[in-house]
Amino acid sequence: MPLYTYICKKCGEEFDLLVGVTSEKIDYKCKKCGSRRIERKLGTFSVGSSSERSSCSINGSCSTGMCPTNL
Repeated sequence: MPLYTYICKKCGEEFDLLVGVTSEKIDYKCKKCGSRRIERKLGTFSVGSSSERSSCSINGSCSTGMCPTNL
């Protein structure tokens, strides 16, 4: 089950909800004020790979400096 961060449009509270994958419609609300005017916040994520070199550019340089060719 994915964990999403929400922001309440009424009081500004930021909170996390564990959201299940079901066909049932669940009415989520703010944990602080009870308002149903909430919005899911965009989050950051990372994608892993079995090959460390896959994150390097073609010329061998890497923006993070963590690629094996830069070590």
